[in-house]
Amino acid sequence: MAAWGERLAGVRGVLLDISGVLFDSGVGGGKPIAGSVEAVARLKQSQLKVRFCTNESQKSRGKLVGLLRQLGFNVSEEEVTSPAPATCKILKERGLRPHLLVHDGVRSEFDQIDTCNPNCVVVADAGDAFSYQNMNKAFQVLMDLENPVLISLGKGRYYKETSGLMLDVGAYMKALEYACGIEAEVVGKPSPEFFKSALQAMGVEAHEAIMIGDDIVGDVGGAQRCGMRALQVRTGKFRPSDEHHPEVKADGYVDNLAEAVDLLLQHAHK
Repeated sequence: MAAWGERLAGVRGVLLDISGVLFDSGVGGGKPIAGSVEAVARLKQSQLKVRFCTNESQKSRGKLVGLLRQLGFNVSEEEVTSPAPATCKILKERGLRPHLLVHDGVRSEFDQIDTCNPNCVVVADAGDAFSYQNMNKAFQVLMDLENPVLISLGKGRYYKETSGLMLDVGAYMKALEYACGIEAEVVGKPSPEFFKSALQAMGVEAHEAIMIGDDIVGDVGGAQRCGMRALQVRTGKFRPSDEHHPEVKADGYVDNLAEAVDLLLQHAHK
């Protein structure tokens, strides 16, 4: 692998995943990953542009930012690209009225959306709301539509909380795809449109940006397919087997966000 200086040269903007990179969620809101609060502060004091790019779909963007600020992070809503607001924009543009299979914590994002007589299904990380009854209702809505539309906020397989690994929305999305014989539209990582919207908001080109995440497929693979570079942290959902993934190889592997920031501040402008 090329030296760090070569791999990080010319980086002007940094996209940061949140869960598993900044903090691990859990009881009481969760806890920051060691060194991450200071690492974000150092990045924001540098000449690099910084944006947060998350698939978080159990909390509204406002609640997520409130939690991060409680944990000590310097972050504002305007700096966060998340799937619920992006989904609302799509629903309005296409005249879609969703049946919502989502967590109560994110439902407020859809307050301005017409949900009467649904003509699509929106699925997010609904947690305990992924009951048989709720999944079957979503299935029934889709099967009753002439042109069924299933929109999924991300398609992660699992994520890490302080208590352990947790099943993510992707597993339930796949169940509905299989049962209905359809393919979901993904809003969130690894969707190229989602990454492009984050880059646009940050004001940098893909080749000038780097993604830092814990998901080898969603974060690293998704970013690289858009022309970005990507580092994987060995925190959050990281598994040692990720470093030998058959299809995706990160531009570098680091122990945590603090190490990634050390390297970026040392090499990015050279």
